[in-house]
Amino acid sequence: MAKMTRLPQPLPFADQVAIFSRLAEANPAPETELLFVNPFTLVVAVALSAQATDAGVNKATRGLFAAADNPQAMLDLGVEGVIEHIKTIGLFRQKARNVIALSQILVDDYGGEVPDSRAALMSLPGVGRKTANVVLSCVFGLPAQAVDTHIFRVGNRTHIAPGRDVDEVERAVEDNVPARFQHHAHHWLILHGRYICQARRPRCGICTIADLCPFEEKTT
Repeated sequence: MAKMTRLPQPLPFADQVAIFSRLAEANPAPETELLFVNPFTLVVAVALSAQATDAGVNKATRGLFAAADNPQAMLDLGVEGVIEHIKTIGLFRQKARNVIALSQILVDDYGGEVPDSRAALMSLPGVGRKTANVVLSCVFGLPAQAVDTHIFRVGNRTHIAPGRDVDEVERAVEDNVPARFQHHAHHWLILHGRYICQARRPRCGICTIADLCPFEEKTT
């Protein structure tokens, strides 16, 4: 039987407050870098972003959302019409089918509106827990933590929210990050991981929380 990896203790409360206070001061109102015009287009954009960059998704969805920014318009466009707009994105055929299928469900079951529960969102094709949490946070203002590879890395590297998998890291963020910072926590952590605490060579020399971070292999 494989031995369980011992996780480090999360940073103490005072350090969590200090870290998120600095992140908040640097960027008081962080937002997703995915472009969207309403809740429906955010659902589609996040679903398309799996195994793709935000920049690549944004390039594809400019035309898509100009042509169809609601579920019925997307259904009118059809699978082939969606493919024409998103064929530069990985797995575009399956993603196009998912977009049409989720649009149909929204029309049939939710009156064309995006539901505001995680379970309902996760019942849509191509929408997992991370996508649902992004929508709950960005659209409905809930402190839902959408853990991606950036948050997973930052959470473990800094000990803000250590965990063996994304579910453990999500719970660790919820359990350890002070409530006053929960609403924007996942955006601060994603942006920090994307631009500062990068995978291969973290930019520790310009990191505003370097003195509070226990990561031993700091770069200069």
